[in-house]
Amino acid sequence: MSFNAAVEVVEQLSWHWDAQARPRLHGLTDEEYFWEPAEGCWNVRHRGTSSAQLAVGAGDFVIEFAVPEPKPPPVTTVAWRLNHILVGVLGSRNAAHFGGPPVGYESFEYPGTAAGALALLDEYYARWLKGVRALGEDGLGRPCGPAEGHFADRSMGALVLHINRELIHHLAEIALLRDLFAHRR
Repeated sequence: MSFNAAVEVVEQLSWHWDAQARPRLHGLTDEEYFWEPAEGCWNVRHRGTSSAQLAVGAGDFVIEFAVPEPKPPPVTTVAWRLNHILVGVLGSRNAAHFGGPPVGYESFEYPGTAAGALALLDEYYARWLKGVRALGEDGLGRPCGPAEGHFADRSMGALVLHINRELIHHLAEIALLRDLFAHRR
């Protein structure tokens, strides 16, 4: 039996998505989406209500940041983590590599509901997975190109593995936040 990296990287992510991550997002409520498990959380907030150093976005909602990031960084909410996945993990890579619409933290219209965020997550994930599947062995071996900045010379395979790691760990963090929400006092 031979090893096919193109098949394995897709299988790694699609198995995690189908068997663990996406089922754990079923039934996400707006209350959970915005819930702040600790004081001083970074969140997605109505425009004009943030006290963070940076609150950016194009619509009625903004996402919070600081530059440089404080040590330790604030706890982030489900809303913050989902929107980080939408913009910084999947959205920007879909735009750069798979014909997705351009996205950026400042220009993104952050969803004000859990349902809105999950609908975008499903759309962005489907585009990413379709693009990765289409790469094949040859595509995984080519350089990422200038969209990936100082990683431009790294292979698309390295980028795909990085995005797999990002999705797996951020979606696991969201699952933990949901567990904490379910068992809060």
